Amino acid sequence: MAPLPAAAHGVGAGTPVGAAAATHLVAALSDVVAVVRPGDHLLQRALEATGARVVACPRADEGMGASLACAVAAAADADGWVVALGDMPWIAPATISAVADALRAGAEIAAPTHRGERGHPVAFARAYGPLLAALTGDEGARAILNARQWLLRLVDVDDAGTLRDIDHPRDLG
Repeated sequence: MAPLPAAAHGVGAGTPVGAAAATHLVAALSDVVAVVRPGDHLLQRALEATGARVVACPRADEGMGASLACAVAAAADADGWVVALGDMPWIAPATISAVADALRAGAEIAAPTHRGERGHPVAFARAYGPLLAALTGDEGARAILNARQWLLRLVDVDDAGTLRDIDHPRDLG
C-alpha cells in the first residue's frame, strides 16, 4: 500500500505500489489473479479497482510459494501463467506482453532480460501447472526455474523496471 513516488507507465504518483503493478498486468494480460492475505481488505479493494481478480489465500503466511500455488489454483484452466510480484511497479506493460508472447510462441518458460540480467516477470507454460500448484514456503517458483534453466527463453527488453523491486522504504526513491 506504500504510495508510488512518481508516475510509472501511465500510473499516477501516489498509487499504491501493489495497485500500480497490478494495473500494468491488467493492461497486458486478459486475466490477472492477485493474491492477498485473508482480511487485507484495503489491499484487496485497491487491487480489485485495477480490474484484477483477487483471491484471499489462507496459506499466504507460509510465503510466496503458497501464494503462487493459490493463484495457479484460481486460474487452473489457464494456458500458462505470468508470475509477477506486487513489489515491482516499474515493469512496463509492453514487457509483460512480450514475456506472455514468448509462451504463446512455444516457450516453456520465459523471462525478460535487461542489459544481460534476467528480470521479472517469469512465465510458465500450462505443463507447469501441477508443479506451481504444489509450491509451498517462501521460495516461489525459483526451484522450478533452476531445475529447468535450459528451457528458459530470454526476451531482451529495454526495461530496467524488470530488475527493480521494493524491499525497503528506501527502495521507493
